[in-house]
Amino acid sequence: MRPTTDLYDDYEDSVQTCSIQFRDFGSKTRFSGPVRTVACLNDNVLFRTLLGEPGNGGVIVVDGGGSMDCALMGDMLAARGAANGWSGVIIFGLIRDSIDISKIDIGVKALGVNPAKSKKDGEGSVDEPVEFGGVRFEPGAWVYCDEDGVLVAAQQLDT
Repeated sequence: MRPTTDLYDDYEDSVQTCSIQFRDFGSKTRFSGPVRTVACLNDNVLFRTLLGEPGNGGVIVVDGGGSMDCALMGDMLAARGAANGWSGVIIFGLIRDSIDISKIDIGVKALGVNPAKSKKDGEGSVDEPVEFGGVRFEPGAWVYCDEDGVLVAAQQLDT
């Protein structure tokens, strides 16, 4: 994958950049793929279910509302996502088990860490548009992530 800076320069009029300053946690810092979305505030049941589906190189965008109350993903879920072929996850929220996640072959961008686990009520939605950081993430759009940030395009770019 070409750097997001180069992609932005080539496609400036047709892409969006996310203004959130995410931290990188997985062993992959560069990842891309078609978007699937989950909206879940302090509850990771729907996210866990989606990670159990075949990822086919996709990226799960999780709108956790920016909550700092608990983690939405730990090492077991990151390993599940890698094993099922997800390229990465972008979490507008927190993770836990950050040292173990750093050794797993998946891209993980999140706001930070908290050792507290999430609720298990199954609340939220899957494959509905989510918005944060000035970007609307539509299911089926393409996201490109690297050390310089998150770039979103309506369709796959020539990388």
